[in-house]
This record gives sequence, structure tokens and C-alpha cells, in this order.
Amino acid sequence: MSTTVQNPATTSLRHRVLRLAEMVTTPLVPADYLDIVSPLRAGADLRGRIVAIHPETRDAVTVVIRPGAGWNGHTPGQYVRIGVDVDGVRQWRAYSLTSAGDRSDGCITISVKAIPDGKVSNHLVRRARPGTVIHLDQAAGDFVLPPEAPAKVLFLTAGSGITPVMGMLRNLATVTGGEERARLDTLDVVLVHSAPTPADVIFGGELRMLAARGRIRLVERHTDTDGMLDPADLARLVPDYAQRQTWACGPTGLLDAVEERWTSQGIGDRLHTERFRPSVVVTGEGGTVRFTASGVTLEADGATPLLDAGEAEGVLMPSGCRMGICFGCVVPLVEGAVRDLRNGEITTAAPHESGTGGVPIQTCVSAAAGACDINL
Repeated sequence: MSTTVQNPATTSLRHRVLRLAEMVTTPLVPADYLDIVSPLRAGADLRGRIVAIHPETRDAVTVVIRPGAGWNGHTPGQYVRIGVDVDGVRQWRAYSLTSAGDRSDGCITISVKAIPDGKVSNHLVRRARPGTVIHLDQAAGDFVLPPEAPAKVLFLTAGSGITPVMGMLRNLATVTGGEERARLDTLDVVLVHSAPTPADVIFGGELRMLAARGRIRLVERHTDTDGMLDPADLARLVPDYAQRQTWACGPTGLLDAVEERWTSQGIGDRLHTERFRPSVVVTGEGGTVRFTASGVTLEADGATPLLDAGEAEGVLMPSGCRMGICFGCVVPLVEGAVRDLRNGEITTAAPHESGTGGVPIQTCVSAAAGACDINL
């Protein structure tokens, strides 16, 4: 082991040069210019660059992203929070990763469906362009397959709920070093997927190709003609569903019904679910909400998340997954009461607590339960 001794004169000169550079570039410092020139460099805040955007359906695209040097990788089925500048405001949202765990080009993908009034989803689907630099968090989430995939699997998805499952399927089918990591054609995989029409099935062509090659059994349910999927239909569509490990992702109503059925049959331990929206259990009174730093006061009902209420009035609200998982929306409640929409629990803050910065609350799953002041 060797030790390098720095020349004090050299160190002092380097320090003076950096100090001079910072003075000249005020209010930016040299690191800021490095971020502009090389935003994906090691040591910078984690970012990614959009390198391609591929259409999937009339209102969905796949965004190919080259992550920066700090990216730690992901397990298919996980999600990533991305920060996108929309009309001059940075918005954070969470999207499932749809790529295999180790693409040969080092890129990752998310697949986004535009939703009505969705600021970020519509921006990514309609306006985003290759070359755009976005902010990233590390991948998170436990909606993943175990290291040894079970022999019999049921994927139950609807709409954009197919996105995390697509990452799993691609990972199972990926060839690495001449050998498949978990040969998809040796597993018994059934995918039941619902979408309004055949044209609305995200990844429809790829899924149908896998089915045509016998690598999965695909059951498509087109709700415009077949109606909504009832979990009771699974007894006919997949007679042995109760013996399968099941991963389900889709609208809240579908997942609620699936969880109820699996629990009633005593097979709840075989069900794994991923929700894009929280289940709203309890709503409450509502009241006057004051965003003290922004100078905005509004009347909110007891069913609208404070995040949505504030954004509607132009308050710059931090956010992330918007379903109570990532804690990207936490702000201080200085005074008053809010209700957790998932379980009805009340959180209060008294005036004397403002001296400690207030009580942290998650605005995406909290609604006003009376008058409240938020330090934002």
C-alpha cells in the first residue's frame, strides 16, 4: 500500500484557482457548469438522458433513458421516480421500469400512458423529445419475482398495469452469455390482460408474439366488447389459478376485488399486488387550508388529497409516486388536522409545535380534516 503526499504549494494553488473560478462564475459554481456540460457524470445528482421515444398505442409510449454513472440498476417489476421540467416547473412521478435487468446498451425504459389532466404523462407522451435530460431516483419497490421463478405463474393486469409485468417477462426471456437466465419456455406462465380494444393493449404485438411462440398463454379481455373482468371469471379462464403464484397490477377496483377473492379462498399468500393509486378508505370533513409560505388559502373537501388541492391553486407542491410510497410529497403541518385517506387516521399539529418545524405529513394521501396550515 502506497501513500501519496500532496505538495502544499500545489494544493494551495489549486484551492486559489477554484476560489477564483467560483467568484467569476457567481451565482454558479464550477460544479454547476460541469452539470451543464456533463450531466450524467459520476458525482453529479442522478440524472438520465432520453435517447428515444417509441409509440406503443394511440396514447402510450416507451421512453428509453440512458441513466447517469450513479445508477445502481434495478430488478424488473420495480419503479423509478423521474423529475421532469414541465412549463418551467419540476414535476416528479413514479413509473414502472419495463426493461430487462441488464440491457446490452445500458439503457432503461419506462412506458407511459397519457391520462386525462396528467401533467407529466401527457408531456412525456406528446411533447418530450430525445436529448432531454431528466432527474432520476434509484429504483424501488418489491413487486418482483423471486430469484427462482415459480414453475406456475399467473400475471393479472389491466391497462397500464401491464408495465411492471412486461419488465419481468422481458427479463425471463433475455439471453445473457448464450444462456437464458430463467428460460421462459420452461415455465408455465399465463397472462390475463384487460384493455378497451385490441389496439389499446400496450406491448400488444410483443405479447402476442410470445404467445404465438408458446412461451406464454395470453388471455386478452377487451372491455369495450367483453365487459370488465370479474375475478370470478378466472375459474373459467385459468382453472388452476388458485395453485399459481399471482402478480396483479391494475385499477384499484380490480385489485380490491382480486384481494377479496384470494383472501376468501385462503390463498392470499399467493397474491402479490402493485397499485398505481392508493385505496381510499375514509373521507372526512374538509376545511380551510392555508399554505403559509405561498400565501395561498383555499377550501378543500375531505376527499381531495392536499397535493391535488394545492396544485389546482398553483402551489408548487413536491411530489413523487402520488400514492404514499416514496415520501416525496412530505411537508410540515404547522397547525390543524388532516386525515389519511387510506385508513382514516387523524394527524394533528398544535401551534406550539411550529417551533420544531411542524409535523410531517404526506400530502398525496392526506386530506383536510378541518382548518389546517401547511408550511409550503
